Amino acid sequence: MPQTVPSFTELLAGCRRSAIHLETHDVYGVVEEDEDFSSWLSGHRYDIDDRSSWWNDFHTTVANAVSRGVVVRRARVVSEPVTDYIRFEHSCTPQNLAAGEDVRWLPRRLASDLLIPGNDLWIFDDRVIRFSLFAGDGRFVADVMEDSADVVKRHAEAFEAVWERAIPHADYRI
Repeated sequence: MPQTVPSFTELLAGCRRSAIHLETHDVYGVVEEDEDFSSWLSGHRYDIDDRSSWWNDFHTTVANAVSRGVVVRRARVVSEPVTDYIRFEHSCTPQNLAAGEDVRWLPRRLASDLLIPGNDLWIFDDRVIRFSLFAGDGRFVADVMEDSADVVKRHAEAFEAVWERAIPHADYRI
């Protein structure tokens, strides 16, 4: 029987303390971002001061959680030199920060001694993981839920190891 996976909005709405996100791919082929990425490649840049031009439901969901006291952190493990997609993500990260996320970057060369999960993930309140599965070309495949306390603990510890070593967005230069 297929697993029912709650939406990100539902999971974050139920959060009380923390939501952590680990990204480990250098290229993503997420349909919802294709148009923005293509525009960025053509030279378009959002004006961070013109919120109406870039604010969307994701930002509202994060901002609502942060206003309730939820700490939202994102760590990105990246290869260097970075891909165009990572440059795109880096240029859009001020939007995440404006919504209330804290974002850090870990160059893969500094992560060799860390045990990093095989899939991107969100962990909500140290109780449940939502793994995001991607194909080799970066195309999204599926989300899978995991609530085993041992698995959640191990992945939260792996995230914290990445987080401690990662570089705050304001200091990470590409």
